[in-house]
Amino acid sequence: MTDFTCCTPKRPLESEPKSLCPHSSSPPERPASQFIPGGESLTGTNRPQLSVDGEAPLRKHQTEPFRMDACAVTNSRFAAFVDDTGYETDAQRIGNSFVFAGLLSNATIKQTASVSGAPWWRLVDGACWKAPAGEHNQKHVPLPDHPVVHVSWNDAQAFASWAGGRLPTETEWEHAARGGLGDVHFPWGDREPNDCDHFPCNIWQGRFPQSNLNLDGYYTTAPARSFEPNGYGLYNMVGNVWEWTAQRFTALSPGRPSIVANAGPEDCILLKGGSFLCHVSYCYRYRIAARTGNTPDSTTSHQGFRLVYDQHVAV
Repeated sequence: MTDFTCCTPKRPLESEPKSLCPHSSSPPERPASQFIPGGESLTGTNRPQLSVDGEAPLRKHQTEPFRMDACAVTNSRFAAFVDDTGYETDAQRIGNSFVFAGLLSNATIKQTASVSGAPWWRLVDGACWKAPAGEHNQKHVPLPDHPVVHVSWNDAQAFASWAGGRLPTETEWEHAARGGLGDVHFPWGDREPNDCDHFPCNIWQGRFPQSNLNLDGYYTTAPARSFEPNGYGLYNMVGNVWEWTAQRFTALSPGRPSIVANAGPEDCILLKGGSFLCHVSYCYRYRIAARTGNTPDSTTSHQGFRLVYDQHVAV
């Protein structure tokens, strides 16, 4: 029924994906976005940590300027989309979503199916963006200023259509995440987060999945605008939640340094940035060049998104 790729559980592909064009009754209010200058940009790394993911090699590109949301789409912004359009997310339509077991009671854990190879993921009935740990768990509610989760790639595409933006390519995402610093591991440079005295992003501290020391201040998601922004004014480009992109997930090889853009519903889709569940001992994917993939209707408690806007679009 379920599969496990990297640190993101996934659903089997559906044969008939739903429409991605919800009706809007009025133009949405758009938050301020950050200008990302064009020019030479970098994607990937010559210092891969997880070569199976296709992190290498480092590639150079010419990138047009664009704008990007300063932070991931929040619950309050997603709620405005739902209120305006009546949109039903994939998790709501299917009736369940993948929830990190640390959010659940022992009774719920016993009543839910686990993911093979990753028992810390449970498939919970009623879990969705409005009920992050399931409809019967009132301890975890969607906080307005936190990133929306339990949203699929299909949902992100629908929101983008409504909001007048689009999902970024991998090159755009990495170019923005680097914040003008060039070939660095993280949005702030190369200094590694640790479990002692350096907490620049929302990831796991301690022994995964048994104990999170919460030294960065958060057990699950942090507010979308938290920690220090990078050089382009972008928050939480690594850690907090994985972010959907516009591309298929394709592991690159040195002889074929290319990736397929404009992904369709038959593909596994690329996500970037890592999440609050990442730790160097388990999932060292909170680096700019790190990558993972998931099916377009899969939803979890650590996947979100942010939008980019072409320069000719008023922002």
